[in-house]
Amino acid sequence: MPYSVGEAARISGVTVRTLHHYDEIGLLTPSARTAAGYRSYSDADLDRLRRILGYRAMDLGLDEIATVLDTGTARAHLERQRELLLERIERLQRMVAAVDRELEASTMGVNLTQQEKFELFGDFDPDDHAAEAEQRWGGGEAYRQSQQRMSRYTKQDWQRFMAEQQEVGERLAEAKRSGAAPDSDRAMDLAEQHRQHITKWCYDCTYEIHRGLGDMYVADERFTATYEGLEPGLADYIRAAIHANADRAEA
Repeated sequence: MPYSVGEAARISGVTVRTLHHYDEIGLLTPSARTAAGYRSYSDADLDRLRRILGYRAMDLGLDEIATVLDTGTARAHLERQRELLLERIERLQRMVAAVDRELEASTMGVNLTQQEKFELFGDFDPDDHAAEAEQRWGGGEAYRQSQQRMSRYTKQDWQRFMAEQQEVGERLAEAKRSGAAPDSDRAMDLAEQHRQHITKWCYDCTYEIHRGLGDMYVADERFTATYEGLEPGLADYIRAAIHANADRAEA
């Protein structure tokens, strides 16, 4: 079925001027001309136009699109578009994650330079523990305490906080490697140090909240990955040590 340039523009959602431009550069030349010399587009032309617009939506340049379309089959073009879409989705997800981290830091009132943020945090979100505590145990007191304390922290404060956190994690990893059981005095004492570290720097971490954090370290892959990076199986080990320590304290 032949389509006039106006009909092709209406169907595709582009302007007549755009179609004229595509014709002028050889990207989309209509298959025929009417007796009066007007452009006449076929179904195959509109299929090509649809692929052009698909690639344009993925930020490919017109020269690159021309090269892509002049090689491969229709199926190959669909597979290529799918691949580009997945890459775009992944890129956008990374951008959203970066924006989320900035929003969280802004909410916390973290007043650091861009270089300091990269140096200190990387993929670490300083508000994760408190936000999770608020969501899981309600009341919002842990979250409010964390906001109040951390909003005043300097770069040096964050460095001390993260160094102490790393030290406790490494001691727990060493305890696991040594064969100490999660309910041994050594492991439970380290779990208590972990709880006291959170209380000192973030919010009042009760044994109930600490139990919930231990569960979260296993259930939430963000936290699991942090501890698994120190020692395989460490997240489960810390959870067991936290529960054992809470049982000891509440006995």
